[in-house]
Amino acid sequence: MQGKETELDKTILEAIKDPLTHLVRNSCDHGIEAAADRIAAGKPAEGVLLMRAFHEGGQVNIEIIDDGAGINAQKVRDKAVERGLMSRDEADRLSERDAQLLIFKAGFSTAPAVTNVSGRGVGMDVVKTNIEKIGGVIDVSSEFGKGTVTRIKIPLTLAIIPALLVRSKNNMFAIPQVNLLELVRLDREQAAERLENIQGTPVYRLRGDLLPLVDLREQIGMDKADSDTTFIAVLRADQRQFGLIVDDIEDTEEIVVKPLGRQLRGLDLYAGATLMGDGRVALILDTNSLAAHAGMVNDGGEAAKRAAEEAARLVRNDAASLLVVKLSNGRRVALPLKCVERLEEFPLTRVEPVGQNQVVQYRGVILPLLRLADDYGSFDQVDPDAPLQVVVCQHRGQLFGFVVAQVLDIVEDELAIRTHLDTGGNLGSAVVNEHVTELLNIDTALAGMIAPDADAYSGATQYSAFARQEA
Repeated sequence: MQGKETELDKTILEAIKDPLTHLVRNSCDHGIEAAADRIAAGKPAEGVLLMRAFHEGGQVNIEIIDDGAGINAQKVRDKAVERGLMSRDEADRLSERDAQLLIFKAGFSTAPAVTNVSGRGVGMDVVKTNIEKIGGVIDVSSEFGKGTVTRIKIPLTLAIIPALLVRSKNNMFAIPQVNLLELVRLDREQAAERLENIQGTPVYRLRGDLLPLVDLREQIGMDKADSDTTFIAVLRADQRQFGLIVDDIEDTEEIVVKPLGRQLRGLDLYAGATLMGDGRVALILDTNSLAAHAGMVNDGGEAAKRAAEEAARLVRNDAASLLVVKLSNGRRVALPLKCVERLEEFPLTRVEPVGQNQVVQYRGVILPLLRLADDYGSFDQVDPDAPLQVVVCQHRGQLFGFVVAQVLDIVEDELAIRTHLDTGGNLGSAVVNEHVTELLNIDTALAGMIAPDADAYSGATQYSAFARQEA
């Protein structure tokens, strides 16, 4: 056993006692093989059953792990057909993962007989029902011949956890410390320099990585604050990181988590509440729900499906990483993402003429600007009050800025449908994200602006390289 020090309220322990007993018995009876079978399979004669508990993601996690025979997905499919739960065709189409989850169906069992160790008329459907009664979830993953892992996640109802207390206006909130990675403090000048905006989403560059930001005030329906200091709590949710902007950071405390009242249980932003020493109530933030509300995480099944589809695309020769932009004349243009350094906005007052070129002073260098629309037909008069949208690219060791009307998206797409048609001097067009998009030839776009001793770099080689880059 691991994590025996994990504390839970007695009522929760009573609720999970029977399900845990059944799961342990199940692992011993159906999971761990007989000694002779284990030796024949190249395993130690003695099986190992591990139960561990820990806090993560604002919940109490319990895992029951055995190194037994695992779940035979084909046997599960056959049993589902035999019991009339589905047709043979439906069963054969089930993935290994979906087949394993059939064990939670009512009355489902692959055991040939009820023993005095497990069974006793209690199936995994009863275990699942009892866990869900207290607001928990149960999941199982197994590798046939290797073992099985059963995971239970229970809400923090009356659990005792360390938490960071933060403030938003006059409201106090608690963030479970298991979700907290670090804290960032920015003064007004640092915030103006380091906070960026990509397609309406604020981001912070944290040690070279873009960290999406969520404003707590916005999530709870309050007006944003204008402050001299920006506090960012870097949190983890669903294996992703994001920053939560709060008004102030108080201190860390050990808190007792109490359930929300019946009237508030529909507010999924909160995992519970706690009573402070001075009598105030602090709501405990559910980081996974915060990330979901901000559009940073998706439903697990859909996310896994999209990840699998994306991985499949990346292994194909013509998978390309592209930044898609829109020009002032309405045309869509794609740039190779590997050349893109940053997305910036510059006021027109910072633009200065150098010969026939326009430049801005940028991070200690002079950044030449190229208006992409000039190379793609008409270029409308720029609104003097609107900032320039600039894609900063690095090409052959030099920085250049492409002025665009709008940054549309970053896509991983296949350049399967191609044509040589373009507006002249480019790499043709392709269907990108279901739209015909012109592929920018950076060499042609920058002709006359690159130092004469720069290395030769053909557009065809450029696109061939990024179209075959590794994931």
